[in-house]
Amino acid sequence: MSVTINLPAVLAKLADGHGAIEADGATLGAAIDDVAGRFPRLAPRLRDENGDPYAFVTFYLNDEDIRFNDGFGTTVRDGDEVTIVPAIAGG
Repeated sequence: MSVTINLPAVLAKLADGHGAIEADGATLGAAIDDVAGRFPRLAPRLRDENGDPYAFVTFYLNDEDIRFNDGFGTTVRDGDEVTIVPAIAGG
C-alpha cells in the first residue's frame, strides 16, 4: 500500500527537506519502517527503542489519531494520508 506521510518543517529537515514522503506498507508501522529505513536521522523522532510510536509525537491517519485505533498496527490503504505532529513545548 502506498501512503503519503506529511512531515512538519522540524521533521522534514531530518528527511532531506521532504515535507511529504510516499511510503509503502500494509500497516502504519510498516510505512513508518519504510520511511525510517530511507531516512535514518528521522527514525528516532518517530518511534521509541521498542518500535512503538514515540510518546511526544502524534500520528493522524486521515485526520484520526492512531492512539484511538491500533497504533502502528493500524491498517493503511492506498491513498491514505498520515500527518505527524510533534509536541511543542514553550511558555
